[in-house]
Amino acid sequence: MRIAIIGQKGIPSVSGGVEKHVEDLSVRLVKAGHEVFVYTRPSYTDKNLAEFKGVKLISLPSIATKRLDAITHTFRACLDVAKRDVDVIHFHSIGPSSLIWLVKMLKPGVPVVATFHSQCYKHQKWGIFAKAYLKFGEFVACRWADKTITVSKNLKEYAAKKYGRVPEYIPNGVEAAKKTAANEIKYLGLKKDSYILAVGRIVKHKGLQYLIKAFKNVKTDKKLVIVGGSAHTDKFVKELKEMAAGDERIVFTGPQSGSIIGELFANAYLFVQPSESEGLSIALLEAMAAGTATLVSDIPENREAISYTGYTFRSKNVPDLIGKLNGLLRNPQIVREMGEMQRKRALSEYNWEGIVEKIQKIYQHLSAQKKLVKVPVRQVRKLRFAEKFFSLFF
Repeated sequence: MRIAIIGQKGIPSVSGGVEKHVEDLSVRLVKAGHEVFVYTRPSYTDKNLAEFKGVKLISLPSIATKRLDAITHTFRACLDVAKRDVDVIHFHSIGPSSLIWLVKMLKPGVPVVATFHSQCYKHQKWGIFAKAYLKFGEFVACRWADKTITVSKNLKEYAAKKYGRVPEYIPNGVEAAKKTAANEIKYLGLKKDSYILAVGRIVKHKGLQYLIKAFKNVKTDKKLVIVGGSAHTDKFVKELKEMAAGDERIVFTGPQSGSIIGELFANAYLFVQPSESEGLSIALLEAMAAGTATLVSDIPENREAISYTGYTFRSKNVPDLIGKLNGLLRNPQIVREMGEMQRKRALSEYNWEGIVEKIQKIYQHLSAQKKLVKVPVRQVRKLRFAEKFFSLFF
């Protein structure tokens, strides 16, 4: 099959859960014998990179601002994919999914899949208009896509109740992590079990402000390592660094990838995720797959991921987080045992092999259904006119 994937910033993944998901999915689809096209943004992926591990990359420009980057890039991708011979078009995230109607108009015979990763409008960085538009995108993803996928059971229940259509639950995936010694991370002054780790974009809903406040009130010689960068949130990044000032144990590394992020996950004493809102965190799954114990806020998506294998604290509650950190720092044996349980859970519940198989079945089923439906000649003429009109902007 020929599959086009729209909505992500690009691959290979540098930061962002959606980008990591798309990278892992597209590479595996190629290995399964499919031809895969992934749309990329030059602000994220080198525009001269035409292929990655067999995945064909299509670089299109966008208006690279906080509010316009995703939607302008998605618009251009919709116009581009209309000219291509593809069997399935797969949208990722509710913002880009707001333009599913455009693809359906320009490519009526091609099935559209939408993956609902998170309720982005809950993120504090968005204003009133942006939140309203993201909710519209959620509606389109859940009602107009030929098949909607949710990455968590919580999102599936929410979407089914709100929109009256039951999505398919297929979670994010993770692969087994290799046991990696602390070699490259020595330049950060880190060694095995010498630090607590937090990984993610530095945005308010990730809750790092609560973690920093709590850590500053914990007596330990371990460091707190915060991995991630700004997502048009430079002011907030500055606020966090000012909050951490005076405590040399707190280290901001910026975004990390490749072997370094692998070492960071594998050698941490504890992974902490203090987020107020999530879809299904890939960073959390990667920590679990590395056998690193996790302490997470008690939001439904985090509790779903760790199930009975880990510890939670009350979301946004600094005193409770302080207490849980102190308790786990005093009990390394419990931390080791918890890490092993989480490793087993990650590899059994979030295994990529089973996930890709389920997604392929959706593609094949939808493609077979669409082939049975013929588009009326009058509609074809209207669509050709619409395609010519939109091509004026492309």
